[in-house]
Amino acid sequence: MSDPAQLTIAEAARRIQRRQLSPVELTRACIERIERLNPRLNAFVTVTPERALDDAARAEQELLAGQYRGPLHGIPIALKDLYDTAGIETFAGADVLRGRVPAVDSAVARRLREAGTVLLGKTNTHEFAWGTTTNNPHTGPTRNPWDPDRIPGGSSGGSGAAIAARLALGTLGTDTGGSIRIPAALCGCVGLKPTFGLVSRAGVIPMSPQFDHAGPIARTVEDAAIVLGAIAGYDPDDFATVPLPVPDYRAALIPDVRGLRVGVPRDQFFGLVDPEVLVAVEEALETLRGLGAEVVDIDSGFTRDQIISAWRLVNVEGRLYHTPLLDEAAHRYSEELRNILLQPLPEPLDLSAAYRDSYAVKEAVRRLFEQVDLLAAPTTMRTASRIGEDPVEIDGVQLTTGAAFASLTMPFNIAGVPAISVPCGFSSEGLPIGLQLAAAPFAEPTLLRAAHAYECATGWTARAPEL
Repeated sequence: MSDPAQLTIAEAARRIQRRQLSPVELTRACIERIERLNPRLNAFVTVTPERALDDAARAEQELLAGQYRGPLHGIPIALKDLYDTAGIETFAGADVLRGRVPAVDSAVARRLREAGTVLLGKTNTHEFAWGTTTNNPHTGPTRNPWDPDRIPGGSSGGSGAAIAARLALGTLGTDTGGSIRIPAALCGCVGLKPTFGLVSRAGVIPMSPQFDHAGPIARTVEDAAIVLGAIAGYDPDDFATVPLPVPDYRAALIPDVRGLRVGVPRDQFFGLVDPEVLVAVEEALETLRGLGAEVVDIDSGFTRDQIISAWRLVNVEGRLYHTPLLDEAAHRYSEELRNILLQPLPEPLDLSAAYRDSYAVKEAVRRLFEQVDLLAAPTTMRTASRIGEDPVEIDGVQLTTGAAFASLTMPFNIAGVPAISVPCGFSSEGLPIGLQLAAAPFAEPTLLRAAHAYECATGWTARAPEL
């Protein structure tokens, strides 16, 4: 292959281990693509070529010395600009945090460094991750590589765009209401939100600690499994992490779904969906059925009102983090985010209801997995909208961008269960469409197995935008 940046993590890892590909050569290829394409796409807000080449040279020397660390050794990656990185500015796409340089790495950044990765830089995000478009007034909008006039989704839009444009082989995003899966769906990538408590958020600038998740955006399910294996595990610095052994996620990737029961919760996930998205998802369900899965309709057991009620907790937790910054420099926030954060807090009875409804959604979703192994639904109601378009239209109905792109992903954040978005087709305008699968808590092996089987049967992840 003339451009090694086009390789997946798994492909590059095999070549590196066999000494058929140099980490320095691979890193230079990614840097060249960033220099050429990032001015147009704005996927990266910070590029660290010197650090990347140093990391790559170190990896190469270790490999030559027989010190192979695993499939991420020498692999160029990027981190959403919410992950603290020692000595590298981390400002969460927010003007009020400009110049913030952490002294130590976040837990995930440290684990990836220990796995031998090469850090290319930090990717763009919606301001403080509070949005679904990555149309950031402080850093500029990130553009979707499939159509630069459209959003990449958010808030991890820079990470999704970087994967779609082959600027990095792997990226990390965060997901509070869908912010890994939404960019994955709109950019034609794979995005994995792990079980709540599987991956540490220590050193990640928070949105809502009760619903925040850290996870990968990658080209393929196998690549996502490789990254998850490196970042998963107990961390005493994150109250939510659970001391469980980390399985070999790649070993679960058999392209076989026979015996799996897939539930389709049409009541909450199929009501208002763009017709082209609906067609693609229905075809994906038929593919799973053809592969041997049992696909059955199932009632979700929760209501949209319960989701909206539980989501109030995000504003409450967000206020705890932002109040000191707002007191000091509210003028440095965008008007959009300032208005959200300065809304009146819920009354005590409403707050009590929010906690009750959050628990009810958790229990309803977890009970579903007593009946089925997986849930399947669209990732988003529609394909990528145009930058600045808000509200957006879905089948003749006007919705805010937040509602249009996060309504189908939020329930799995509230429930804390693992969920993945995989490409399942393209619209008539050539825009990617995502299929969302969810599984029981800590059932990532089953989730990855099914996603991998679907991916192998369809080949959608092999498509790339023309840039």
